[in-house]
Order: sequence, then C-alpha cells, then structure tokens
Amino acid sequence: MFMKNINGICLIVLSCCWLAACGLKNRPAASLDDSKEQVVQTGQLSIVQKLKEFDQLPVEERIALYYELKKESPNVYNFKNEDELTMYGYSYLWSNKMDEAIAIFKLIIAEFPNSSNPYDSMGEAYLKIGNRELALVNYEKSLALNPDNFNAEDQIELIRHPEKAREKPADKFAKVFTAQAFKADLDQLGNTLTKVHPNALKFISKEAFWKTIEEKKALITDKTTYGEFAWHCSEIIANVHCSHTGMGSFYVENNMLPPGIKFPIETRLVNDQLFVVDPLNNADKVQVKDEILSINGVAVSKLIQDVYKHIPSQGYIKTTKKHFFNAWSCSMIPYALGFPKAYKIVVKGREVPIVLNGAATIKAPFRDQSIQRCGDYLCLEMLSDGKTAIMTIESFNYYPWNDLPVFINFMDSSFLKINQKGIKNLVIDVRFNGGGSQQSSIHLLRYLVDKPFIYYSNAQFEGKGAKIDGEEVIAPFKNRFKGKCYFMIDGNGNSTTGHFMSLVKVLNLGVIVGEELGSNQFCSAGQKICRLSSTKLEYYVANNTHESTATSLPDEVGILPDHAVTQGIDDYLNKVDVVKAYTLKLIQTRH
Repeated sequence: MFMKNINGICLIVLSCCWLAACGLKNRPAASLDDSKEQVVQTGQLSIVQKLKEFDQLPVEERIALYYELKKESPNVYNFKNEDELTMYGYSYLWSNKMDEAIAIFKLIIAEFPNSSNPYDSMGEAYLKIGNRELALVNYEKSLALNPDNFNAEDQIELIRHPEKAREKPADKFAKVFTAQAFKADLDQLGNTLTKVHPNALKFISKEAFWKTIEEKKALITDKTTYGEFAWHCSEIIANVHCSHTGMGSFYVENNMLPPGIKFPIETRLVNDQLFVVDPLNNADKVQVKDEILSINGVAVSKLIQDVYKHIPSQGYIKTTKKHFFNAWSCSMIPYALGFPKAYKIVVKGREVPIVLNGAATIKAPFRDQSIQRCGDYLCLEMLSDGKTAIMTIESFNYYPWNDLPVFINFMDSSFLKINQKGIKNLVIDVRFNGGGSQQSSIHLLRYLVDKPFIYYSNAQFEGKGAKIDGEEVIAPFKNRFKGKCYFMIDGNGNSTTGHFMSLVKVLNLGVIVGEELGSNQFCSAGQKICRLSSTKLEYYVANNTHESTATSLPDEVGILPDHAVTQGIDDYLNKVDVVKAYTLKLIQTRH
C-alpha cells in the first residue's frame, strides 16, 4: 500500500477503484486505429495509456505527442483526468526518474493552472532533488490556490524552519489539549464524515451516529490525553461501516503507544476464543495454545465486542475485524483497557490469575504465517494430477497509469498455459487480496464468463464525465476457460475483491470455499485525507461510490461461501491450510 497527499487527497492504491476514471485498453494499442473498439466500450481512452506505449521516447517527445493528440483527437482521449496524469508523474518520481517526473508535473501545471495539486506534486519533486527554493515556491502556490492543503502548509513550515523537530507519534500520545478543543474536533470529525462520505449514513441512522459523538464528548475532560482521544475518534469513524474510511490501519496508534504498555503476548482470535500463539517474554507463565478467558477482569467476549467497535469494515462484516485484531492485538488491547501499566489474565484450566511480565519486544502488525503464500502477488501452480491448477491473486492493485500490463500479461500467459495443458479444474485463490483496479478484475472475469456482462451498476465520483470501464457491456474472451472453477476467499478480501466475487456469485462462475469475504458488491471508494483543526489528527474518508451489477446481494454482509471453512487453532499452529485442503478434496470427490 502507498499513500500520497495531493491537495488533501490520500491516494491509497489498494482502495476500490480509486482510479476508476482511467480508461482501459485490454491490450496495448500500436496505433490510434487499433483503439476504435475501446472507444465504443468506454467513451474515451486513457491518454496516459497511450503515452506509456511510447515510453522509449524522450519525455519531451511524449509531451509533444500529448499536445498533438489533444489537437487532432480531442474526443478520443480523456484529457480532463488530472488525477491519472498526476499518478503518471508519480510513477517516475517513485522510480527516481526525476527529469521525467518534473516534466510531467510541468505538463499538468500547464493543463490545470488553477489546480492546487500539480504545484504540490512539483514541490515534492523539487524537494526530493534538494532544490528547496523551487520546492517552497511551488508549495506556496499550492497553498494559495487551496488554503486547506495542510500538506503544503506543513512542508512550507519544514522548509522555512528546518531546525524545528517534527512531532513524532510517540510525542503526541500523552499530550493534553483543552476539553473544548477535543470536543470541537469531535464535532468537526462528525461533520466532515457526513459531508465528504457519500454513504456515511447508509449503515447507521443519523441519530445513532451523532449519539455516539455526544457520548464521546461526555467522556472528555481537561485530563484527556491524545491517545484516549484517538481511540474515541476510531469508534466514530468505524460507525460509518466503510472499509475505505479510517485512520490508516493501526500504524499511527501502534507507533505512539509506549512499548511497556503493550499487551505482552501475541494472541489469535479463533471462533471467538482468544489463544496464546507466542508467549514472548512470558514463556515461564503461559504456553502456546493457552486460552485466555479474561484480561484485567474484563471477559474476552466483552473486550472483543468493544474492540470491534473501533475497527472499520464494510457493512456489518466481522471477518475483516477478526483479521485486523489478530494483526494488532498487542496494541489494540491496551487501548480498549485504558492503557493499564500491568496485565493480569485468567487462563482456562488455571484457578489462579496470572500476572504477566511487562512487554519487551512486540512484533506489530503480527503477520499470519500459517498459510503458505505464493511468494508473489500473482502465481500459477500446476498440480501433479495434470487436471488441476491453482491461480493465486493476492492483489488487483494494477492500474493503467502504472503496471496494468503486468497483470494482463500474467493472465494471458496463464490461461494460454491452462488451455494448452487441458486443465479441467481451476482454483482461484483471492485470500489476502485487499483490492485494486476494476481493470484487473474485469480482465480476469473475461476469461471466466461465458456471456457478455456489465461490471458496474453504479459509479459516481466528482469530475466524472464519460462512462468508465465496466459501465458498458463486456464480452468474454474467445479463449476463455471452459472447465470448472473454485474460489477461495477470506475476510481480508476487500474493495475490488468484493466486486469480483459478487459477480462470481451471481453469475454462478464456480464453487466458493472459505469464510465470509471482507467486502461485497457495494463499495464506497476513493479517499480524501482530512485533518482535525486542534489535535491535527489525520484520517481518511471515502468520497465516491462504485457498485457492481450484483445488486441482488445484500449490502450489509460480505460475499458468503458455498462451503464455510475456517482454520481452527490447531490448524493455525500446525500451518495447515484447511481451506485449500477442503477445496482440493472437493475437486476429488466431484471427479
């Protein structure tokens, strides 16, 4: 995942369809004439995709091509998508190709002279090459065009006063603001969420939403710390029930938490039971697989119920919350318990409570190592039976402005191999897949469907012009896979993965195995980064809507499997992939 602050916008590529406005060409076009079919399909083509076809040319020639196409074919290509051009520039910035990045940012400034974003980007580019003077000029222009661009404001302060130490998360944890300042920020948080998020009150009533804010304000005193305040904010944000709206995973809260306060045992929540999976420096007191019944007098069931209120997820999906908690339990437990200085636990089968040693080394987030990963985001494995293949897709995070061809080439070559080898059973593993572009999802679906389909029933975002990829009828590939498909899913599957699996479900493309998916056909996507006035707490709010054509499915729950299979604690400890084992056994019994 990456984040980029542009004029108050946080671009998180794992977010569902952030760059939905980018045009798709299923295969790179060699000339303008080759693109006619795509004009029919999407209305307008991606100018960035066209420029990328000529990456071998000097950047000056590509910019000249841009203006040539704009003059000769103004209706064929989308020249109004500033965001796509911006990401094109950043693809060079992140690759340390600074001359090209600066040239593209100059192009964007010329094309969108009244926009704050290009100057912000140019400021970052100049800062990266050490030209603080030009960086300052561009950040000042950005701020003048948009006084709310706090990123530019921060960068200007850092450039003008490099001697000032930047405040770190750990510095803020025990910081105290006035009760008035805290309460004003909570009101601002509520107002911003309901203003920016197009579906802020879809899963909660207006009365219930504001009631929570008033309850949190009632807890504020002049002794309230920033750490406590941040925990209050997380519950308010989670009340929107959107996986694209949050405080940036739990990294900030984890980093500002004093190490000695963290819960000193790695745990795993399995079927509502909390087990020890790594005693850390408490190996003399607890053992792996011990079940914890309570912590500091609070029953685990109540503790989890409280923690879940603070974890964002789509609708009322709990599998996402479970995986999130398992990754961050050592840090989330202290927040939920009010930052205790010591921990006393009750373990099943032990009569006397156990006082734990203080935390030493904590691994956060705690990564799930129990399921063997393919080693890459895209993998294809041919099984020894000669009839079965497993395709692993841990990300749809491939965009037209960057590396969509990587995904397309993988799929094209994989299905060529699958068809050549006469594979009858294809297992598609989308576990751990946090989402990405609709272009990736659509390309894969075209190999699986047997009839034309429409991907989106609803796609709404600011600045939308022509129809986008997925709103027109999409045809299957002629060399589509004609065998039987099996899909493995889990609660980590978010965003675009929900769109993909929703269409798998309603189009009956195969058998689904695993647990409730962490997303579905409804997706509040995009992100705007916001900051509270007094505390400077930053958070991210979805600002557009994308919904697949699987509208017959409920919005409140994730895509449900045909065969519900979850990993028990023994399976986890022994690194047994029960979902995969069940799927392969299912294939055997059906043949």
